[in-house]
Amino acid sequence: MNVTGKESRHIGVHVDRTVDEVYAYASDPANLPAWAHGLGGSIERVGDEWVADSSPLGRVTVRFSPRNELGVLDHDVTFPSGETFHNPVRVIADGTGSEVVFTLRRQPGTSDADFERDAETVTADLTRLKELLESV
Repeated sequence: MNVTGKESRHIGVHVDRTVDEVYAYASDPANLPAWAHGLGGSIERVGDEWVADSSPLGRVTVRFSPRNELGVLDHDVTFPSGETFHNPVRVIADGTGSEVVFTLRRQPGTSDADFERDAETVTADLTRLKELLESV
């Protein structure tokens, strides 16, 4: 078990859409329930934040980086406990398409099994994003 929390894993998926198309869709928090099931099935804007009902974790607050031309989709997720996790995400050019890369960081005390489960969740979310964008 790695208990230091120093490990990161970059999880990426190629999307056969331009960077602009992918970024426009993925940067809109209202679209999250369609593809980021790890955050739950609903999200609503409350002031400057977005609040997701993330069962079984409860309501979580999600803050996104400002829209930008660099493909940065970073977001912070704050759990009901008050603990906040920073999630680096990038949309980068990949030929005529794009690659969406999520950097999963192992938190201190996370077991190997839990880290693998988190990686599987991120992979599933990115795969749904790919499928949604390539089906339109």
